[in-house]
Amino acid sequence: MGVKLIYLFLRISFALVWFVNGFYCKILGLVPRHEFIVAKILGFDYAQQFTIAIGFAEVIMGFWVLSGYKAKLNAATQIVVVLLMNILETLIVPELLLWGSMNLLFAIIFVLLIFINEFIIAKRIT
Repeated sequence: MGVKLIYLFLRISFALVWFVNGFYCKILGLVPRHEFIVAKILGFDYAQQFTIAIGFAEVIMGFWVLSGYKAKLNAATQIVVVLLMNILETLIVPELLLWGSMNLLFAIIFVLLIFINEFIIAKRIT
């Protein structure tokens, strides 16, 4: 598999993660655990609205990933958002996470892949 193909495969995979989590889990509300997490962190009064807003932001992130526009800024933004979100959730609501504290490990692997794809692999195809 060529380096460019690996780069594109990973970029599409990252976008799919954002789309699925944003649209399916949050906007459509098909994974109620996400709204419970938001409620425990931001409060119950507007948890549904915050969850939907976060979902829209995640869908937009997915489109940004696919677009390739300012890819390094996008990668840095993804890394910061994913780490902050997962650290916060691990500290405040570990009982609501799919894999508990292990979620943070998966987040670290995810951001390492983003970093490798955009700051190492991308250099080989330019």
